[in-house]
Amino acid sequence: MEWSIAQVAQMSGVTSRTLRHYDEIGLLPPARVGANGYRYYEEHQLLRLQQILVLRELGLGLSEIKGIVERHTDPVAALREHHRRLLAERDRLDGVARMVERTIAELQRDEGKTMSRISRPENLFEGFDSARYAADARERWPEHWQESGQQELLNDRTPQELERMQREATAGMVRLAEHMLAGTPAGAPEVLAELDVHYRHLTESWTPTVAQYLHLAGMQAEEERFRVNYERIAEGLAAYMRDAMTAYAHARLS
Repeated sequence: MEWSIAQVAQMSGVTSRTLRHYDEIGLLPPARVGANGYRYYEEHQLLRLQQILVLRELGLGLSEIKGIVERHTDPVAALREHHRRLLAERDRLDGVARMVERTIAELQRDEGKTMSRISRPENLFEGFDSARYAADARERWPEHWQESGQQELLNDRTPQELERMQREATAGMVRLAEHMLAGTPAGAPEVLAELDVHYRHLTESWTPTVAQYLHLAGMQAEEERFRVNYERIAEGLAAYMRDAMTAYAHARLS
């Protein structure tokens, strides 16, 4: 059985234009193209489209998604992996929801209280997992990750250690925002000193090469799953973090 591009668009909610784009970049070629130029899809393509949409929901870019779906040729194994990712993302969002609930409760205790007077401001950012750098590294550079033995290091982390890493990372983001708002250049010594702390925290879960660190720098402003955490603190912080990481890589890692 096969479906036209219009039928697939209707059942999936993905526009025909997007489906054509997926075909053009090699992400989702149709089963066949008719003499009239129309694209037709079969069950295999529908399952692949489902995988694409699941991974898009998880915030991955199209180039990342293409690599993942091409590696997972067994649809059952692929769905199991996507299911695991979804459960992990659900748990992360549950943490964010609990953080918002606590913030609401604190603010309701004193309607005149400002954010700067909240008793534990680090709670504002609980649920934003700094270890997602490591998860991204596993996907992008699996051979380097496996050779580094970093998975064992992560597995040995206690919940208390992971919470400490997250809170310290959040505090660093706030300090960087203060530098940005003060007009401090991203390559200034005080900013590079802050990036020393950031890099040390990063190496607790994964040690990137210079090229990989520069790649991560670009992701801060280009990929929504990273950018949104910075922008919640201060507008423009994601780009400032990218510039600071780039300056740090050239000054301290090269």
